[in-house]
Amino acid sequence: MGHRVVIVSSGAVGMGLKRLGMKERPGSLAVKQACAAVGQGQLMALYDDLFRQMDIAVAQVLLTKDCLSERAQYLNACNTFKELLSLKTVPIVNENDAVSSSGIRFGDNDTLSAITAGMVNADYLFLCTDVECLYTDNPRTNPDAKPVRVVDDISSLKVQVSTPGSSLGTGGMVTKLIAAELATAAGCSTIITIGSDPRRMLTILNEIAAFHQQPSTPSPPATPDMAAAASSPRQFEPSVGTLFTRKPNPMVDRKWWILHGLADRGVVYVDEGAARALRSKNSLFAAGIVDVAGTFASDQAVKIVCRPRRAGRGGDRQSSRADADDSDAAAEEVIAKGIVNYSSAEIARIKGCKSYEIHVVLGYVDSACVAHRDNLALF
Repeated sequence: MGHRVVIVSSGAVGMGLKRLGMKERPGSLAVKQACAAVGQGQLMALYDDLFRQMDIAVAQVLLTKDCLSERAQYLNACNTFKELLSLKTVPIVNENDAVSSSGIRFGDNDTLSAITAGMVNADYLFLCTDVECLYTDNPRTNPDAKPVRVVDDISSLKVQVSTPGSSLGTGGMVTKLIAAELATAAGCSTIITIGSDPRRMLTILNEIAAFHQQPSTPSPPATPDMAAAASSPRQFEPSVGTLFTRKPNPMVDRKWWILHGLADRGVVYVDEGAARALRSKNSLFAAGIVDVAGTFASDQAVKIVCRPRRAGRGGDRQSSRADADDSDAAAEEVIAKGIVNYSSAEIARIKGCKSYEIHVVLGYVDSACVAHRDNLALF
């Protein structure tokens, strides 16, 4: 069909578990990384055997969050993808779980697939899950749940989704929606479909091709209402899966994309010292955070607001407290927007902590900073 394909695979740990005879995901990070090291070779051998039958070479590309946050490495990875696709290979992308300092966390590969789609300027991103499409509610528990075929605005989406994935995978509908938001902001249409039937992807691609081949000059409308309907742009709607339409004005520059392409999911309040550090193009650390508002996951965008320290006042204590609250609210300043490395619940626990204290509080460390400077955009 002439499509250039990149596969983001998350099966290294699962393959390692099977090869080692383990039935459940281990809790220890070191054991998970060992399983990933064992399974990565098994996974690539499987892909190589599959594509060898079609005389197509595959290429292994292992990435980490650090690679994506460092601009130079990010651009090098983009160039590597470009060359691999020009050589007509199929890149197999996976997080480098065996050495990743951030560990193997829930949803990483969904986010990785969206970022990869942006890196290669993909037209379409297919997110495979264990249900046929996005529903208004969980179809396993609510028989009245209805399929959602097209989503134009993820921020206004009103659906109920469940978080857990399979026993071996780390996927879930919540992370699929986050990935769809990232990809559509970068100009990539995103489709959620069931992964157990790969033919669904071919069905959707054929429907897209047929849709674009339809004539764009219909016969003259008979009524004004029909004329108004005819003047609106046609929109593709798949018969299977859920389509998240790309943003009409995708963000080209990374900072611009962060600032204007991603919906705000919450607010992180920082002190004046952290605000000065951010204006000096430094990363955001937990020590400078004083509060958090909203509910959001890691890898989502939040506003960063400077909240000045409350000055002490004399006089009536109650009146003084009310005046201080009004003054603080008026003095608050939105200074940046960024993609965070921790969820709102995690930030609430580590706020005010030094970087070396994060492991003591959470039991793990995804990153030394809450938001890396490359993932921050100042207003």
